[in-house]
Amino acid sequence: MDYSSLARKYGTPLYVYDFNEIQKNFIALKEAFAARKSLVCFAIKANSNLSVLKFLSDLDSGFDCVSIGELRRALYIGAKSYKIIFSGVGKQDSELEFALQSDILLINLESEAEMLRLERIAQKLNKLARISIRVNPNVDAKTHPYISTGLNENKFGVSIETARKMYIYAKKSKFLNPVGIHFHIGSQLTDISPICDAAKIVSDLLRELRALEIDIKFFDVGGGIGIRYEDEKQIVLYDYAQGILRSLSGLDVTIVCEPGRFITGAAGVFLTRVLYEKQNCGKRFVIVDGAMNDLIRPSLYGAHHKIELVSERNSACKSCANQSDTENSTARNFSQQSGISQSLAENSTAQNSAHSKAFGIEAKSASEDFVPQNSMPQNGVSQSLQGNFAPQNSSDLSSAANNSAPQSSAESLSPCDVVGPICESGDFLAKGVSLPSLQSGDLLAIKSAGAYGFSMSSNYNTRPRAAEIAVCDGQDRLMRKRESFDELIALEKDLV
Repeated sequence: MDYSSLARKYGTPLYVYDFNEIQKNFIALKEAFAARKSLVCFAIKANSNLSVLKFLSDLDSGFDCVSIGELRRALYIGAKSYKIIFSGVGKQDSELEFALQSDILLINLESEAEMLRLERIAQKLNKLARISIRVNPNVDAKTHPYISTGLNENKFGVSIETARKMYIYAKKSKFLNPVGIHFHIGSQLTDISPICDAAKIVSDLLRELRALEIDIKFFDVGGGIGIRYEDEKQIVLYDYAQGILRSLSGLDVTIVCEPGRFITGAAGVFLTRVLYEKQNCGKRFVIVDGAMNDLIRPSLYGAHHKIELVSERNSACKSCANQSDTENSTARNFSQQSGISQSLAENSTAQNSAHSKAFGIEAKSASEDFVPQNSMPQNGVSQSLQGNFAPQNSSDLSSAANNSAPQSSAESLSPCDVVGPICESGDFLAKGVSLPSLQSGDLLAIKSAGAYGFSMSSNYNTRPRAAEIAVCDGQDRLMRKRESFDELIALEKDLV
C-alpha cells in the first residue's frame, strides 16, 4: 500500500484501513464455524467507524454493543436488529428500555440486580425480554490484566452458582426469556486452551439448564482472538472452532462469537510524521505529530506496535527493528532502505500541514508542492458510506523522490523513544526501538492499529482527532474527516 501517497493526500496523523483485509478476516472466522449454526457479531468497541460497520453489515455480520451509543451506531447503518447483542456491566434504565424497544436479539446480563431491573422495565413496557447471562468461569486467559475478564477477581459476569439461580428465576418470570448463555475470558488471546477450558465449564452448565427445561438456543463464546503485534503465536482458527465444538457435542445451539481485534486490528495502520529529533544526556527521542491521544495502547497497556519507516523514494516500507529482535533484524530491515529523508525546506510543511489546517492556520514553507493543496480532507464527508473510493496516485511522489537523502545503512541505527507532543511523560508510541537518523517530514507507519486505536482516541491537550480513510481494491476514500478547532469547542462556545 502506498502510505506515502496517502499521507500526502490526507495529511497526518492518519488512520488507514485495508477493507480487503477486514473482509478476509471476517470470512475466515465465519467459515471456521461453517459446519454449525453460527453468528459472528463484530465487537464495535474495537473500531466503531460507521463505514467499517456498514462494510461488515453487508458481509452479513452481527454486532456486539457495550453501550447505547454503539447500539445506535449499529442501527444507524442498517444492521439487522435480530443480529445485535447488547452487553456491558453497567446499563442504565434508559439504555435497557431502548434495547427492548429496538427488539434486538438479546441482552447480556451481568448481575442479579440488573436482571431484576430489566424485568421491571419489561413489565412496564409489556414486553418479553430475551436474555443471556454472562458466566464467569474463573479461567485465567493468560493475557494483560487490564483485558482479562474471566476470573473471579474481575468485575464481569457472575459465578456458576449465581448464574444457575438467575436462569431458574428467569424461567419463571413472565417478562424474561432466557435464550442464551455467554462467557468472555479476555482479549488478545494466543492460546486456545483457556478458551476450551471455559467452553467446557459453561457447556456443562448449559446441559444442566437443558435438563431443567430451560431452552438455551445461543452459546456465546465472546471474542478475544489475538493478533500479531510483534512475534506472538496466533491461534489457528480451525483449532479454535473445533475446541469449542467438542464441548458442545450433542447440543443443538447456535454458536455466537464476538471478534473485534481479530477482524480489524491487523488491517489498520497509523501514519505519523517526524517533527524532529532531540538528545537528552545521551537519550534519543524522535518526536512525531501523532500522540497518546491518537493511539493510547502503548501508554495504557505497555503495548508494542511494529514501526516501519516509509521510503519517500519508492513508497515502500522497511520494517524497523523492535525491542525483541533489534540485533537480528537491523541489517535485513534496512540494507535496502534508501531515500528516507527530504530536504529540510521541503519538510517544513509536512510538520505543520495537518494540525495547522485543522486549527485554521496556514502553514508556510519554502516548497509549496511538498504537500499538495488536497493534502487535507474537505469539510464534507462522502455522500455514501460505501462509495466514492478514489484510485491511489503516486505521481506526486516524483518530486520528493528526486530530493531524497542518500541510502541509510544498518550502521546508522540507534535506539530511541518515539514520542508525541502531549505534555505527559507517558506520551509515547514506542520505547527503545532502533531507527536510523530521521529528519523532519520522514513518515512512520505504526502497524496493527486497526483495533482500539481511533476508538480509544481523545481530544486531550485540545488536539483534533485524526482522519480515517479506507482502502479497498486499490482505491482510497475518506471515511472520517479530521476534526477542526471549531468542532472541538462547538458544545462550549455558546455557554461562555
